[in-house]
Amino acid sequence: MDILSNIISGFSAVLTLETLAFAFIGVLIGTLTGILPGIGPITAIALLIPLSYGLEPMSGLIMLIGIYYGSMYGGSTTAILIKTPGEVASIVTTLDGYEMARQGKAGRALSAAAIGSFIAGTLATVGLMLLAPVLAKTAYYFGSAEYFLLILLAMSMVSSLTTGSSLKAYISTLFGLSIAMVGMDLQTSVPRFTFGVPNLLDGIDFVLIAIALFAIPEAIENMAKKGKSSKMNIQKIKGSQWMTREDWKRSIGPFGRGSVLGFLIGVLPGIGPSLASFLSYGMEKKLSKNPEEFGKGAIEGVSGPEAANNAGVGGALVPLFTLGIPGSATTALLMFIFMMYGLQPGPGMFDSNPTLLWAIIASMYIGNVMLLILNLPLVGVFASLLKLPTVPLFVGVVAFSVLGVYGINFNQFDLILLFAFGLVGYGMTRFDFPLAPAVMALVLGPLLEQNFRRSMEITNGNLLTFVQRPISLVITIFIVLIVIVPMINTLVKKIRNSKNAAQSDLETNV
Repeated sequence: MDILSNIISGFSAVLTLETLAFAFIGVLIGTLTGILPGIGPITAIALLIPLSYGLEPMSGLIMLIGIYYGSMYGGSTTAILIKTPGEVASIVTTLDGYEMARQGKAGRALSAAAIGSFIAGTLATVGLMLLAPVLAKTAYYFGSAEYFLLILLAMSMVSSLTTGSSLKAYISTLFGLSIAMVGMDLQTSVPRFTFGVPNLLDGIDFVLIAIALFAIPEAIENMAKKGKSSKMNIQKIKGSQWMTREDWKRSIGPFGRGSVLGFLIGVLPGIGPSLASFLSYGMEKKLSKNPEEFGKGAIEGVSGPEAANNAGVGGALVPLFTLGIPGSATTALLMFIFMMYGLQPGPGMFDSNPTLLWAIIASMYIGNVMLLILNLPLVGVFASLLKLPTVPLFVGVVAFSVLGVYGINFNQFDLILLFAFGLVGYGMTRFDFPLAPAVMALVLGPLLEQNFRRSMEITNGNLLTFVQRPISLVITIFIVLIVIVPMINTLVKKIRNSKNAAQSDLETNV
């Protein structure tokens, strides 16, 4: 009954013209962000942070969170029409969505993606509404040791589960931690890694790093393509945009399974919705009676992953709201925005700012309806934005980046850091170093240090505090497993390969 009364109060707070306008602006920008390849939600949110300084916390947060889940809707458009995912989580959609477009079924694929996103986003918001208050109450049993271990768990997961080299992911994490340590030590007032530069005494602003690592490298990469425009055959988006009865029959199961899987994956700190879409595609292919159709235009290959990546957004907000632990790089940025408004995400927020949190949850219900209305009839309009020349588009991104960073402190030194770290980010992307671990570590680093120091002060330096209580012991075991299991798997594969090679040589000699 408390949940029902809370969500009613949330709707009463959000159902004003001003708040609804900001919700609409957020989901509209999110949709455009998803449609335009190379501009992800984290880049759009980072660029708009300076503009949100003067807003009320409720309006600003509703708008920026709307960008997050709105981008998941828009990312499928280019994935289906021109085999170019507008957002990382929409990569899987290209496999069957583009094949459907080639067969003249672009409208049906786009409507499946939009309807699946709406169903999954709504179900994930229900899950957030039911699960978040329960976790918030449980979180009161967490002390500084448990929070330290939770943060370490999140960092371990984002490093070990990132696609590609685990070593590069750990290096990226250490890079983020090193940036987080720049500035004045809050406890000892000793400068750290400032190299005698007074401008570094206050540390390096998170918004600056987020823009530098995401916006600048994408701009460099796209402008290096000599201004080639993305082109699309408009004929592909004409015709019916509605799913047939057969499409509905084949998509209902994937919608439900993708929603549940995406939400559960999103709740795990450090993973985010991208992995959920890949897992959903694999699951649907295994469950299908006709797996040979996948990769050739199976609608299940669109409806399942699109539901999963949208449900992952709602899941990723659960640890942010309840534990103060971001579940992805984008929620790490959102966590910074909460703190920018003087709010500390975690269990205390449900007691100190219940109206704000329930208004955000209520706005997600409304935002999903707005997105469905936007994406079904306006697909052709949004897709036409892809005709914009690449160079002018990303010149605008760079200009907006410079204005945004300069507007933080009105300091020219920040612009030097912007382009310096932008070049670092470009180098990281060129050599396949993931950026997400660095961003997560940058946000979580100070919290990791504070909780470790607090634990050591309480226990007079006794490290056994991290395994003495049941909760801390369980989290420690998870961390050890996350770090060790991939190493064991790699070792087992090497031993197995060496045995197979030896057996092959023996058979050849015989």
